[in-house]
Amino acid sequence: MRIRIKTKWSKYEREISVEDSVGILAFNAWKIGMQVLLEIENENFQVDSQMQRIAVMEEIMSFMVHTLDRMVYENIDDEGRATLVTLYAKKLADHVQDNARDFDGPGDYRTPFIAKLNERMEDYADTSWNDTDNNPGFNMGRVFANHIAEVLGPRDRKWALDYIQQVLMPDFLETYKKTIKSIGLIAEQPEEQTGSNA
Repeated sequence: MRIRIKTKWSKYEREISVEDSVGILAFNAWKIGMQVLLEIENENFQVDSQMQRIAVMEEIMSFMVHTLDRMVYENIDDEGRATLVTLYAKKLADHVQDNARDFDGPGDYRTPFIAKLNERMEDYADTSWNDTDNNPGFNMGRVFANHIAEVLGPRDRKWALDYIQQVLMPDFLETYKKTIKSIGLIAEQPEEQTGSNA
């Protein structure tokens, strides 16, 4: 997946706050999600309306919130993680609100998204996570793929599952993790670091 994200920060820039980090992460997550949506459409999966596109984006954003929570679990205490996830969810809800309003007119799109996000956090809570490489286990990927497939038209549900889980998810998560690392929420693994001391 080729998408431009900001991964380098000037040493002269001020320390970034949690709010700044969340804003950067949400902005890049939305860009990544839009690229995922484009990939889905380029594969000719059935997406018939703008609000169906928003529904796909809501599933992607919900998954990203949960995976962030899993990725930072070892690095941030429970209170800090709760603050981070809450701020992130609110920032993503702003993106949902703005985009859905543009497509479907005035209304409250934020509250239904937060309700869906809370449901998805429960759905993913009992799924597996690979701590070694900081990636979803098979059943978490399958649950995510099922949620996306449910949003797509009935023609494509069966074919979408494997494509989303085996092709799209690993691809966009790699880009997503780069963003999370760039703002210092997770550390690079030793084998990922470059320029190590000899």
